[in-house]
Amino acid sequence: MRKQTKIITMSLATMMVTTLFLTACGKDTGDQKTASTSSASPSASSTVNADTKTPADLTLAFPIFGAMPKNMNLIQDEVNKITQTKINATVKLLPISFGNWNQQTNLMMSSNEKLDLMLILGTYTNQVAKGQLLPLDDLITKYGKGITTAVGADYLNVSKVEGKNYGVPSIREFARGFGFTMRKDIADKNNIDVSKIKTLDDVESVLKIIKEKEPNLTPIAPGGSNSTFMQTYIPYDGLGDAYGVLPNYDNGLKIVNNVESPEYAAYIKKFRSWYTSGYVLKDAATNQMSSNDLVKAGKLFGYLTPTKPGFDSMTSRQTTYQMVTATLIDPVATTFTTTGIMWGIPHHSTNPDRAMMLLNLLYTDKDLINLLDWGIEGKHYVKVSDNLIDFPQGIDANTSGYYMGLSWMWGNQFLSYVFKGDSPDIWKETMEFNKSAKKSKALGFSFDADPVKTEITAVTNVTNQYQKGIETGTLDPDKALPEYISKLKAAGIDKIIAEKQKQMDAWAKTTK
Repeated sequence: MRKQTKIITMSLATMMVTTLFLTACGKDTGDQKTASTSSASPSASSTVNADTKTPADLTLAFPIFGAMPKNMNLIQDEVNKITQTKINATVKLLPISFGNWNQQTNLMMSSNEKLDLMLILGTYTNQVAKGQLLPLDDLITKYGKGITTAVGADYLNVSKVEGKNYGVPSIREFARGFGFTMRKDIADKNNIDVSKIKTLDDVESVLKIIKEKEPNLTPIAPGGSNSTFMQTYIPYDGLGDAYGVLPNYDNGLKIVNNVESPEYAAYIKKFRSWYTSGYVLKDAATNQMSSNDLVKAGKLFGYLTPTKPGFDSMTSRQTTYQMVTATLIDPVATTFTTTGIMWGIPHHSTNPDRAMMLLNLLYTDKDLINLLDWGIEGKHYVKVSDNLIDFPQGIDANTSGYYMGLSWMWGNQFLSYVFKGDSPDIWKETMEFNKSAKKSKALGFSFDADPVKTEITAVTNVTNQYQKGIETGTLDPDKALPEYISKLKAAGIDKIIAEKQKQMDAWAKTTK
């Protein structure tokens, strides 16, 4: 198993954060080519056609963050019209609730259940260490020429572990801010000045108003089903797994156990006070509804959340209410945000060649990408102009039958149509978002978890036992936090941090 730390220079990682978007917008950057806006190249297609005489069945798994779209089967049928023609493959779409995602996909891989292509959400290096993903380099060379063109060789290099690619990053924003998103009509009604909300204390003042003035609304929830406040408001670089973090994205590259830090204790005491004051969704630790679904149902005022360009217009469509966001943490680029959303082929795929052909289409075929992004033209959306779309008359996110807002997930977002209400220049704005983002001091460092994989499994089990209860305010931290820390230490958290610090120190010497 792989023992060597993946080393990436800071300058390369930083360049990729910005260059990817410059080239996506048609700028000339020399040898680097990214984000083609055409369908698969003729050369790629001819290679594929020579190797697709036998029909193939593929299963593609991806997470969903709300209710299951009613028209998923219709989308699958339309997907297969494309894939059967282009790669002679029938694709089964396997949407999995985000709350069950890790458990179900791990079970599928351990039991060798049919699975050929899957999204990787922040677990890349751990999955590589466990041997769950196939190396992709030869497959990309043979069947993924469109991927290399769209993503760029340099950015694929950023994603390598010991010189090999096990995943392909989606093309999207590569930094992440955090904020408090809320219903604008309720904020206006109660004279809440969103521009003055800059800290969690400011958020707390708003929650008090909503609790008093809007008794039928829960003031706040974490920004996703099955998530916590500390997963949707992150003032540190989690270095991939958050088992040892860099406070304030710097800390002189000194890694600490976040759960033991005084800052963490202060945060969870605040969340506990919110919970006991009645500000927080009562079943926040077990809730399976997305925050947008709760807002849409008229049950929730707002939530803590990661942010990006176009976020308010996207959530407004998803909730059917006009939403507005107060920025609490300015955007920061980390290794996790640049490589945290990827596509990979599971180790037990029965047809990795055809899976790579399908993955190549997700980065090159505009029709397929927009079908997965937005659904069927004329039924789920209509074109306003060549690249601008809207809901059909009388249809919204509630009644569409297929609206998930997951264009960031499906390979090459820069081939995605722009939804009415978003800026027509949103992809250029996304580029600027990345260019202006603060850079974590550890940007480019990626932890090789293999030397401590046993401890990581044990620590993960402890985290699963305590994190949701503590970080939603449900559990009393005076009792639960000491137990949590004690069990983390018994599980080996200090050994993980020591190994991570060792690798960090070695990496830091290469960046000077």
